[in-house]
Amino acid sequence: MFGAILVLLICVSVIYAAISGNMPAVADAALSGCSEAVELCISLAGAMALWGGLMKLAEQSGITKRLCTWFSRPLKKLFNGLDDPAALELISLNVTANMLGLGNAATPIGIKAMKALDKSKKTQPRHFALFILLNTASIQLVPVTVSALRAQYGSSGPWATAPAALITSICALACGIMAAALIYPLKKSKHQKEKDI
Repeated sequence: MFGAILVLLICVSVIYAAISGNMPAVADAALSGCSEAVELCISLAGAMALWGGLMKLAEQSGITKRLCTWFSRPLKKLFNGLDDPAALELISLNVTANMLGLGNAATPIGIKAMKALDKSKKTQPRHFALFILLNTASIQLVPVTVSALRAQYGSSGPWATAPAALITSICALACGIMAAALIYPLKKSKHQKEKDI
């Protein structure tokens, strides 16, 4: 679908440029855009390699596992009613990767987590909504991609946006959790109802 939209945009641009007589400008923009895209990929590759390597070291040294253990406790309360350890572990890994600014590492883990949630018999619609919210809001302690882009374009303080990114992501997450609580109210399981009686 996304490919079809891109093709449509390119076709419309070329047709409009041909009608308005701006074909040379389109050709120049296409060539300069290609070279800039390659330069950007190469510059980002260094930062991603550095932080990806640090993430691998953190994983092998057990830091990531400890972080996942810390996150699993609040996540169990947030995902109340989800009794699937594999899904909770993948959600914890996804949150950890996002917090360290490793969106590229978080994406495949997020896909696995969604599949695990889909397979679990005790998954509720609110669990899907909360996980998508966690993944999208993605509280970032280390905003690697944004900082790398700022450094690429000559920023004197590439990490200056880190506090603002942290505050806005926490606020977005809090608002999202409140919205999810209103849309998907917490339903008690039969076991919990029997306990209350």
